Amino acid sequence: MPNENAAGYAGDLPATEAFHLLTVDPASMLIDVRTQAEWAYVGAPDLGSIGKSVLFLEWQSFPSMQVDAAFVARLSARLEAAAVRPGAPLLFLCRSGVRSRGAAIAMTEAGWAPCLNVSDGFEGPLDPRSRHRNAAGGWRAGNLPWAQT
Repeated sequence: MPNENAAGYAGDLPATEAFHLLTVDPASMLIDVRTQAEWAYVGAPDLGSIGKSVLFLEWQSFPSMQVDAAFVARLSARLEAAAVRPGAPLLFLCRSGVRSRGAAIAMTEAGWAPCLNVSDGFEGPLDPRSRHRNAAGGWRAGNLPWAQT
């Protein structure tokens, strides 16, 4: 796996491949960058079955949806406190793969490569017929472990 591609991060993985990497690589870590409201009301990945936990840190905060200017510093401090070293695969997750891509690029620029984007996110893209998420990709539609509070 290269540490950076032309887009400025290691690349994209669908949720099912991301879960596989989390399962087989003990150093890998999942970082959910959605909002607190999304974690509380939509649900969140549950990695307890593979002996891991998810790191939760908002990339943007509702309602302004401004990017957290301190995101890189705050995440770097949390990774260091958890004894995560640069070189450990960091997988970034949001609703549909857009915000998480920005976070992966920012952390790659900060020296935390390889950073990967979960391209179909937690809820996946909108299904063109139903105009609903969770039907055509994503963590939940992939039947990966998750919980709701």
